[in-house]
Amino acid sequence: MVRAHWIGVLVPVVLLGCASHHVAPGAYDPNLITEDEIVDSRASNAYDAIHKLRGNFLSNRGKISIYSPATVSMPTVYVDDQRYGDINVLSTIPAEVIATIRLYRAWDATTRYGINNAGGVISITTRQGGVEDAAWVNRH
Repeated sequence: MVRAHWIGVLVPVVLLGCASHHVAPGAYDPNLITEDEIVDSRASNAYDAIHKLRGNFLSNRGKISIYSPATVSMPTVYVDDQRYGDINVLSTIPAEVIATIRLYRAWDATTRYGINNAGGVISITTRQGGVEDAAWVNRH
């Protein structure tokens, strides 16, 4: 009987501990950079915005394989849910076309974008509707 009680208590605790990071609407999310933050930062491109506002997004995620100890991974960049490249492409994305920048850590990145994203994902959502926005998106 006591064993069943502990199992009933431990299972929900373990499941909650493994759950994805969710933030209440309106609360500060350290994994999200908003359009207002980007404008206030006066950044010229995505790299500048991230560097100024959440430099940790650009950090190395460490070893991703026990079989290849030298393998390290940086986040992959996605623009509007399409793979765009490595972090070097961030400087080619003008700040004025960005609505949000979100960092997905390894677990969430591999769940959402697939197993080739063990270093995480920097997901950029572009603003929709402006002539300049459409021109930039269509060129890339």
